[in-house]
Amino acid sequence: MILDEIVEDKKKRLPQHKAKISESEMRRLAEETKTRAANCFYDNLKKPGISIIGEFKKASPSLGKIDSRIDLMERIDEYNDSVDAISCLTEEDHFDGNVDYLKQIRAKSDLPILRKDFMIDEYQFYEAKAIGADAILLIAAILDDVQLHDFYSLARELELDALVEVHDEEELERAMKIDPRIIGVNNRNLKNFTIELSTTERLRGYVPKDKVMVSESGIMGDDDVRRLRDCGVDAFLIGRAFMESENPRELAKRWKEG
Repeated sequence: MILDEIVEDKKKRLPQHKAKISESEMRRLAEETKTRAANCFYDNLKKPGISIIGEFKKASPSLGKIDSRIDLMERIDEYNDSVDAISCLTEEDHFDGNVDYLKQIRAKSDLPILRKDFMIDEYQFYEAKAIGADAILLIAAILDDVQLHDFYSLARELELDALVEVHDEEELERAMKIDPRIIGVNNRNLKNFTIELSTTERLRGYVPKDKVMVSESGIMGDDDVRRLRDCGVDAFLIGRAFMESENPRELAKRWKEG
């Protein structure tokens, strides 16, 4: 399965990162990094109305290279004027990401930034804080219950918000054991990369109303936004539609006002 391959490649990458900056040094950098505003990612998604997380990614296993119509800095200018948070892919081998992209975005934007990666090691959490992220992604499909609990606790200790991602009822049940504030429902099956928007609709009824619910993947047009908004989600995480748009600002504004 592609998910297993991604995780194995991540395990191979981690020693390279640690060889450049040791875990103890990265932890020190994280502890010295001032928190911009605790809970800013959560707060921006929790506010009334639909919130949008605009994503920056250059590729994905399902799409290959993405035909981005505008460069990174111009895209962030557009996001600054229209979305509520930014998601940045930092996974190198399958999404062509890099922590340097997140650093560039941090220097360009005051919006909360989600480090979107396959988080399997404490080192990555310290790194996320040190490079300027406000939130991290926890994928239930690649973590056991102990890891979910410990990594969520570590994120909160570092004053990072956590988007806990699930795809089905079993993963949601496991995720709810750690009482997360933000639940992300990935409409893409990470085992075979098929997309079904009905995944969000099906799981909506199982997510308590006091949680922020984010719908992820496959949101491409007005009908998709309307459909998911009508089922009661709080926020959308949108990547491809924005990356392939020449004017993501207008697209985001239309979807938020619609």
